[in-house]
Amino acid sequence: MTNPADDYLVDTYLPYMRDVAKCQQALQELSLMWRMIESSAKMNCPVEAKAILPTMSATRAGFTQLERELVVSMAREKIGNVLAELATKAQYVTDIVVRNLYERTADVGFLSTDRELCAFVAGLNDNADAMRLRLRAYRSKYSVYDEIILLDRDGNILVQIDEDTPLEGSLDPLIAQTLASDQYVETFRYSDLRPGKRKALIYSRRVLHPDSGAVVGILCLCFAFEAEMARVFSTHRDHGERSNMLLLDATNRVIASADPLWIPIGAQVPVNLSAAPVLTMFAGREYLVRTYSSPGYQGYPGPAGWQGQVMIPLEIAFGAVQSAVLAELDPAVAEGLLSHAESFCPPLFEIMGAADTIRRVVWNGQVMTAGQAGELARLKSILEQISETGARSNELFSKSIRDLFETVLASGLREGEFVSHLLVDLLDRNLYERANDCRWWALSPVLRSLLARPAPLDAPQVQEIAAMLAYINGLYTVYTSIFVYDRHGRIIASTAQGDYPDAVDAETLRQVGSLRTEQQYYVTPFEPSPMYGGRPTYVYHAAIRSVDRDGQVIGGIGLVFDSAVEFSAMLEGALAEKDGVQAFFVDRGGVVIASTDPTRPVGATLEVAPDLLALPTGDSAARIIAHDEQYAIMGCTASHGYLEFKVSDGYRADVIAVVIESFGMVRARSAGAERGLALIEQSLDTLHGEEFATFFIAGTLFAVPAEHVCVAHAAARVASVSVGGFVERIGVLAVADEEGGGSGGYVWVFDLGAFLTGEVTAIDSNSQVVVVRNGARCIGLLVSELHGVAKFAPSELIQTPLANGDGGMLVGRMIKANAGSVLIQVIDLDYLFRILSDADGVEQARAALERME
Repeated sequence: MTNPADDYLVDTYLPYMRDVAKCQQALQELSLMWRMIESSAKMNCPVEAKAILPTMSATRAGFTQLERELVVSMAREKIGNVLAELATKAQYVTDIVVRNLYERTADVGFLSTDRELCAFVAGLNDNADAMRLRLRAYRSKYSVYDEIILLDRDGNILVQIDEDTPLEGSLDPLIAQTLASDQYVETFRYSDLRPGKRKALIYSRRVLHPDSGAVVGILCLCFAFEAEMARVFSTHRDHGERSNMLLLDATNRVIASADPLWIPIGAQVPVNLSAAPVLTMFAGREYLVRTYSSPGYQGYPGPAGWQGQVMIPLEIAFGAVQSAVLAELDPAVAEGLLSHAESFCPPLFEIMGAADTIRRVVWNGQVMTAGQAGELARLKSILEQISETGARSNELFSKSIRDLFETVLASGLREGEFVSHLLVDLLDRNLYERANDCRWWALSPVLRSLLARPAPLDAPQVQEIAAMLAYINGLYTVYTSIFVYDRHGRIIASTAQGDYPDAVDAETLRQVGSLRTEQQYYVTPFEPSPMYGGRPTYVYHAAIRSVDRDGQVIGGIGLVFDSAVEFSAMLEGALAEKDGVQAFFVDRGGVVIASTDPTRPVGATLEVAPDLLALPTGDSAARIIAHDEQYAIMGCTASHGYLEFKVSDGYRADVIAVVIESFGMVRARSAGAERGLALIEQSLDTLHGEEFATFFIAGTLFAVPAEHVCVAHAAARVASVSVGGFVERIGVLAVADEEGGGSGGYVWVFDLGAFLTGEVTAIDSNSQVVVVRNGARCIGLLVSELHGVAKFAPSELIQTPLANGDGGMLVGRMIKANAGSVLIQVIDLDYLFRILSDADGVEQARAALERME
C-alpha cells in the first residue's frame, strides 16, 4: 500500500531534485538486476543455490521496498531542511522588528512626560526653535526616528524636526484616538503627518499640562520603517538571494519586501503557518513558504497581525549549493559523525543500512561456496553477478551517503552561522538603546538644574530626582537600577533596593568627567559590579552638564543593565527550544558573558579556536568540532554594531556569539573507516591456497577458515538472554536449518572482541554476527564489520609469535596479505570452541592474551 502523502511528495518535488531522481533511477536499475540474478539462479542451478536463494529473495524484496522508501525519505529530508531554514529566517524577521518596536513604546511614554516639552505644548513658553533643537538632540541619540512632531489638541503643528516637509496641521484620526487614551497609540497606514510616505509607522501619546495634568496636545514619534526593514533584509537575507524575505500585515499583504521588484509591497501572498510541506502559488509561480507570527516581547505583542515570511521558488529550492565540507573534514571526524546518522538524519541512516545489507549478501554468497568446485561452478557464475551488482550497489550507496551527508552538514553549518549572526544583531540593537537612554536622560533639565546648585540637595529635591528615576525605570525594565551622582561621584538617588554603593569608583568618575560632548557616553567593562550584586554586567554612564555655555560636567547618570536576564532571553529566544543546541556570548578571550549551558556560567572560558575569536567585526564562520567529547557544529559571528553604535561613536566592546549544536559522542574510528585501506590483493600462487572469511574487530582485521562459516546476520537480530555463565556470551540468534549447520533454531552469540581485547564490543549499525561451525556445534561471533572472502597461498600464512603449535592460543596463525603490508590474525576455532566448554578455558585464554601483550 502506498501512502497518498508520500505519493504527493514524490510526484510534486522529485522533478526538482536532480540528485534524488538520479538515485531513484539507479535504485530501479539495481532492483531489476537483483530480480534477474534471482531468476537466473532459480533456472540454472536451483539445487546449488538453495542455500542462498532465501537471502537473494529477501534482498530483491528489500530493494523493491527500499527503492520507494529511500526516495521518499530523502525527498522529505530535503524539503524539511528547506522549510526549516525558511522558518528560522521568517521567525527572525518578526522577532527583530517586535523587539525594536518595543523600545519605541517606552520612548514615547517617557518623552511625552518631558517637562520642557509639556510646558511648551501647554503654552508656558513659546520658543519653538528651542523645542526643535531639543527634539533634534533626542533624534541624534535615537536615530531610528525620521520625524518627531508636537501637536496641539486640534491637530495644529507646534513644532517638527523635518523642515524639508513643513506641515501646518493634521486631520488624522490618530489625534482623537490618542487624546482619548492614557496609553501609547500605534499607527501604521497612510497619514497626512508623513505625506511623502505610502505608509507611516507612528507612535503617539498625549501630552499633559505640567501643573494641572490637563491634556494639552500630542507627541508623535515617526519610526524610520523603510530604512529599518532594509537593514534587516540586507543583514539576514541569504547571500545568493534565492529567497525573498517579507513582512506581512494581518491580511497577508506585503508591507516590506527584501526585493520589491520580485514581490511588490501591497501584494497579497499565500502563507504557511503550519510548516506543511505543500506548495503555494503566487503570480503564476510555485513556492515553498514559511510564515511566522511573533509571540511578542516583554508583554508587547507587536503591531496586530504582523508576520514574517520567507518564500523560495520551487525550481531553485533544491538547487545544489556548492560545498566542500567533507573534503575539508578529518576523515576520522566524518566517520564518527556518520555513526550518529540515525539521530540527526534518518534517511542517511537508512541508506547506510541498505549498503550494509548488500555487503552482507555478497559476503554470505562467497562463504557459502568457499572451497567448492565442479557442481557449483554455475553457482559461482551467479555469485560473480552478485558480487558485480553488489559493487555497483555499494558505489551507489556510497555516493548517496556522501551527497546527503554533505547536504546535512552544509545545512547545519549555514544554520549555525545564521543563528550566531542573529544573536549579535539582537545584542547590538539592544545595547544601542542603552547608549541612547543614558545620554538622553542626562539632558534632563531637572537633573541639570538641581545638580548645578552649590549647596547639598535637600530631601524634597532628592525625592524629586528619585521619583523621576523610578518613573523611568518603570518604563525601561531592562535596568535593575538607575542612579544619579554628583561631580564628586557621590550617589544622590537611585532606584535600587537594599545595599548599594555610596559612590561610583574613581575610574568611572574619571571617564565620565572626560566626556567632551553630550553625544559621548561611557560603558564599564563587563565585570562584577557592586551595583549588580557583585555579578558581571555593563553599566552605562553619561555626563550631566551645567546649563551655561561652558557645559561643565556636574555629575552623571548610571544605568545598570540587567545582563543576566536580558542576555539569557536573547540566547534562549534565538534557539527556539532547539534540542542539543547551546548558545553563548563571549569576549575576544573566550570568557563567557552569557550562556545557556549551566556547566559554563558567566566568567567561565569557552574553548573557541583563536582564529574564530579573532574574526573581523561582522564576519561569521562555522566549523565541525569536538565539544565536550561530542561531535558538534560551532557557528560564530563577531558583533558589528548597529547604526552608529560601535561603528562611529568611538565605543568598542567586541562580543562574539557562539552557537554549538551537538550530534553525539566522539567515537573511535570504526572498521568502516579502514575498509578502503584493507583491500586484499590476490597473489599468483593461490591455486592451492586456503580460503578465509575476514572481518573487523575494533578496526583490526581477523579471519576464520571460510569452510567453517555458515552465514552472517546483522547484530541487531541478537536477543539478549541472561542465564549466567560467560560475560562474553551476549545472547542468542535465530537461524534457519541451512544456516546453523543443519540444526536450525538458535545459536549462542559471543563477543569475540571481548575475548581478544578484554573490552566489550560496542554494537552499532555496522556490527554483524558471523555464525561458525566446528563439527556438530555452531555459535555466533559478534564482529565490528564484515570485510571479504579471499584465498591465501601457504607462503602467506605464518605462526603467531609465542605460539607453541599445540593449539593453545586463540590466535595461532597470521596472514601476511598484500606482500606483508596487511596483517590478518586467524582465529583458531578448535581452541575457541574448546575454551567455551568451561569457565576455566575462558580464564586461560585471557591469560594467554595477556602474555602476548
